[in-house]
Amino acid sequence: MKICIVGAGAIGGYLGAKLALAGESVTLIARGSHLEAIQKNGLKLLMADGSSQIVTPLATSDIQSAGPQDVVILTVKAHSVPAIAPSLPALYNPHTMVVTAQNGVPWWYFRKYGGEYEGTRIQSVDPDGIIEASIGVQRAIACVVYPATEIIEPGVIKHIEGDRFTLGEIDGSKTERIQLLAQTLKQAGFKAPIRNQIRTEIWIKLWGNVAFNPISALTGATLEDICRYPLTRELARQMMTETQAIAENLGIKFGITLEQRINGAENVGAHKTSMLQDIEAGRATEIDAIVGAVAELGKLTQIPTPYINAIYASVKLLEATKVRI
Repeated sequence: MKICIVGAGAIGGYLGAKLALAGESVTLIARGSHLEAIQKNGLKLLMADGSSQIVTPLATSDIQSAGPQDVVILTVKAHSVPAIAPSLPALYNPHTMVVTAQNGVPWWYFRKYGGEYEGTRIQSVDPDGIIEASIGVQRAIACVVYPATEIIEPGVIKHIEGDRFTLGEIDGSKTERIQLLAQTLKQAGFKAPIRNQIRTEIWIKLWGNVAFNPISALTGATLEDICRYPLTRELARQMMTETQAIAENLGIKFGITLEQRINGAENVGAHKTSMLQDIEAGRATEIDAIVGAVAELGKLTQIPTPYINAIYASVKLLEATKVRI
């Protein structure tokens, strides 16, 4: 398959490297020193088991030059999608799938939803409708990303743990195309289960991210630090309680308890969340998709979110004063 990874950073690079090693025709869209290193030396993947491999897929910053693809995997951060979305149609053939692999509430959440909020746009994620207009609901494939990875230097991706990319059609169907995509990912060494209730899977991940990501960004603490310190563990619990109330109002049923979700985060260990990594690197964060969107859904469902609102405001100020967006 012809596969284009748009945003070949930590997660995108990990995906692209493994897919290329499996024999797929991979094009990486990257930029800056990371792109230069890949073009010069290839992309080096350091696995959690200590092994390493180098691949040399096509890498460019020019989306227009990549040509039509069978699959476009969108692994840029959520706040970066509106800027690049208008250039994505250059990658399409009539049957191109666009895999949305962002954290947080996806732009398509209330498309093919069937509930009372059918058609509602998530303003925090796609305020002007540019993403939807550029991708289109029919091309979109949902993906919940679980691996933890880091760029330790330009052109070098370190895999920390995890290999699961959960997939779903947004209407819950099990189409031929998503089965083909899942098989392709499995052949590359990933777990790629297909879920007919992909929104539930999104909420289970978001349930933790809504708390741990911003708390880590504000404190500089790792997951295990946050979970083991009583005051921040309680803060996370309060934010997650608010999140659970919103999700359940939208028909989501959680299969695990809140304490199990916190313990799962603690078990990941001394891992810096992606939001903390962004702050430390002076980059904008996914605060709007991960936290702001949940606050927006709280207003939509008339569920108070005082803890979420306070932490959201704090990270937005941190961005404004430290990142200088």
